[in-house]
Amino acid sequence: MNLKSLVPWHARVVGKVVLSRVPAGYGVWRRLHLFSHGLMHEPSYAYQVFDHHFRRTRFADERGPFVALELGPGDSVVSAVIAAAHGARRVYLVDAGPFATRDLSAYARMCDFLAAKGASAPDLAGVVNLADVLERCHAQYDTRGLESLRQIPTASVDLSWSQAVLEHIRRDEFAETMRELRRVMRPGGISSHVIDLKDHLGGALNNMRIPSRWWERDWMARSGFYTNRLRMSEMLDVFRGAGFDVQVDEVHRWDAPPTPVKVMASEFRTLPCDDFLVKEFTVTLRCP
Repeated sequence: MNLKSLVPWHARVVGKVVLSRVPAGYGVWRRLHLFSHGLMHEPSYAYQVFDHHFRRTRFADERGPFVALELGPGDSVVSAVIAAAHGARRVYLVDAGPFATRDLSAYARMCDFLAAKGASAPDLAGVVNLADVLERCHAQYDTRGLESLRQIPTASVDLSWSQAVLEHIRRDEFAETMRELRRVMRPGGISSHVIDLKDHLGGALNNMRIPSRWWERDWMARSGFYTNRLRMSEMLDVFRGAGFDVQVDEVHRWDAPPTPVKVMASEFRTLPCDDFLVKEFTVTLRCP
């Protein structure tokens, strides 16, 4: 049995709130498996994520140079290496903090992985730091969240994507983030997203037990388990309001709410029942 499954959700909340106040760097917590921003430092996983979005948006059929944007690259910026190998002439990587590893071996392993697949990886010979890696990939890594997105030129991006990231955007910034994403996309551009609506405390909806007056406070939101708790129907409305044509491609559901509705905060109990059944979905956003 997984040791984590023995720890109640409320104990995880308290533990992570306390640990997030300890003055240790993110790299320390990731090595201890206490906080993590994904597995993007693993070549096979990172390639799988990129390939999923690249192929399902049919950019693989275009075979021309394109400008790419990843929201929330997480533990590494190997997406820049992969995108460059697939013809990206410019890559933007936007995150809410400097979580990407600076261990150059992670990027060398990605180049070896691509070479084994017959792809033409960027030449990283002689690089001495992460800035060199980004320059070789014609990439820009910015870690100021919404403010970073605002700095990208209007109508400059052909393909954008995220993998279990949109649910982490602060609730009060979500609509503006989607408007900014629409602004940077070219006419005809495509944006692909996998969105995980489960809580990050055990894979249910226990996060919806806590009233927003507590959940949305900075000290809570910066403790490593925050999600905005927007349901699929609410997100789809925001996407459409931002000006995207929306196509829902996959929806994974529970048969019944994993957390009883009656124990949720009162602000959520009146939501349609179906909103409590969607645990993950994949959506394509197109720019007319």
